[in-house]
Amino acid sequence: MPRIALWLLLLYLAMPASPVWAQAPFQTDDVEVAPKRHWHFEFNNEYDWLQASADPNLRQNTSNFKVSYGLIDHLEVGFDNQLLAISNAPSPFLPNSVFGYGDIDLSVKWHVRKEKKGSPWPALGASLNLELPTGDEQKQLGSGVTDYYLNTMAQKSITEKNTVRLNAGIYFAGNTVTGAEGLRTTQGHVYTFGISVVRDFTSKLDLGIETYAAVSGSFGRDQLQLSAGGNYKLKKNLSIDFALIKGFYEASPTWGPLIGFSVDF
Repeated sequence: MPRIALWLLLLYLAMPASPVWAQAPFQTDDVEVAPKRHWHFEFNNEYDWLQASADPNLRQNTSNFKVSYGLIDHLEVGFDNQLLAISNAPSPFLPNSVFGYGDIDLSVKWHVRKEKKGSPWPALGASLNLELPTGDEQKQLGSGVTDYYLNTMAQKSITEKNTVRLNAGIYFAGNTVTGAEGLRTTQGHVYTFGISVVRDFTSKLDLGIETYAAVSGSFGRDQLQLSAGGNYKLKKNLSIDFALIKGFYEASPTWGPLIGFSVDF
């Protein structure tokens, strides 16, 4: 996967420029979608140290790739999947105990309303995701269930350089599992909430912070993550994405760094 990512990065460096509209590296989504007949691609790698409750699992490496396409104006379709490596070895230099692809996710996203200059109302968006249990549940690579996820987004420019994004969503089958991380409940739905604040420090560098939470109603099985990170634009159509994540409660990692890239073409 690192070799594939390197070749993709070199290829896209040579592509003609177009605006980057990615929300990476945060889980809180933006309202933007790929323009009609255009593609958007994201790749990131996250290396997590797991909570003690994940024993005997100690670490998880998640390589995630996402592709989306502007089907019509203000509407995109896409899919994403992960390549997972879950380790219970005493050292990160020893072989991983589990390695393989996770559950595939199909999505449709609608940019409902654009933000208008001078208006107090935010931009709005919504997405619907269908997660298919394509990963091996016995090896912890898949969740074992088909789940539907509805997410809503609001986005507001507080100043010319500062943007706030709010998300609220629901997993109808109550399962947010990705490898050894996430929520698995039989007591109903899982509700997600996210807020991020991003500032454009320069024409190339954006930095921000995020709070993301998932609540299941099962005591101790909630998820709370704090992230700090940003994007550095190598070209108008290509950015490097980075973040450091600190997690709380059983469903989150203890902490972990993330690095990746986003490209439009």
